[in-house]
Amino acid sequence: MPHPSSLNPAVPLTPVTLAGATFADITFENADQPHRIFLYRPDKSPPPEGWPVLYLTDGNACFATAVDALKVQAAYPNGTNICEGVIVAIGYPSDEPYDPLRRSWDLSPPPGRTYPPFFPGAPDVRTGGGERFLKLIENELKPWVEKQVPVDRSRQALFGHSFGGLFALYALFSKPDAFSRWIAASPAIFWEDAAILATERALLDNLEAPLDIELHLSAGEYEGEVLAPFHKGTPDEHKRQERAKETRTIELARDMAQRWATSASFAGTAIFEEYPGENHMSVLPVALNKAVQIAFRRSK
Repeated sequence: MPHPSSLNPAVPLTPVTLAGATFADITFENADQPHRIFLYRPDKSPPPEGWPVLYLTDGNACFATAVDALKVQAAYPNGTNICEGVIVAIGYPSDEPYDPLRRSWDLSPPPGRTYPPFFPGAPDVRTGGGERFLKLIENELKPWVEKQVPVDRSRQALFGHSFGGLFALYALFSKPDAFSRWIAASPAIFWEDAAILATERALLDNLEAPLDIELHLSAGEYEGEVLAPFHKGTPDEHKRQERAKETRTIELARDMAQRWATSASFAGTAIFEEYPGENHMSVLPVALNKAVQIAFRRSK
């Protein structure tokens, strides 16, 4: 191996590309600004029934991780039980992982509220656009995806984390036939006085027939009252402890899974999974890997 000092510093650097992945900035009729739609498709012929599809919110932050997880596991289907499929991620025209202002609107259930700006001079933060965002996905995005690739409509999954997890639950409670597999990681169930629980109750109380879908809720070990070791003894330890008591991410997600698992209105599967050693942000790659395993599982 050559000594580092002998390497040519003038060797050109080439941007990395993600094979099989593309994106388009699309202004949908049900949106005021463009969304960036990331699309991964396998480089092979689709099965007769079409590809299973995994939809992701917060696409800028989630897309590449999910694609890599799928590629690695689908390459060894007999060992992983994972098949090939399509990944669609909904994001924003930005190189940043998140657009805080737009996701606050898109991913939060109605009616929503108005909050102070994230920083001086910025617009107010508005919430409550989840109904509009769900209509965008159902009425505009899904038909667009089906023009790009053949889709197995019976095998469509939706993943969201944090606000995205809250949106996934809102979408489930509002239109339970939109997807067959629902994955909500670290869902912000507490948000705006836990209003999502009334939407959940309305669905379970009014189902005409038992609902047969798969619901997977999850959270990291350090999203409850147990603080991460690196937060203990810090100046903001007490503040974090109080915040955890407010958000109750583990407790609320576990309780929801239990309600669904024992409901007479539910004929599917509902699971809560706690990821050891993970906090609210570090849990994202773990949860995305689980979403890939759920969405592209070959058999139960």
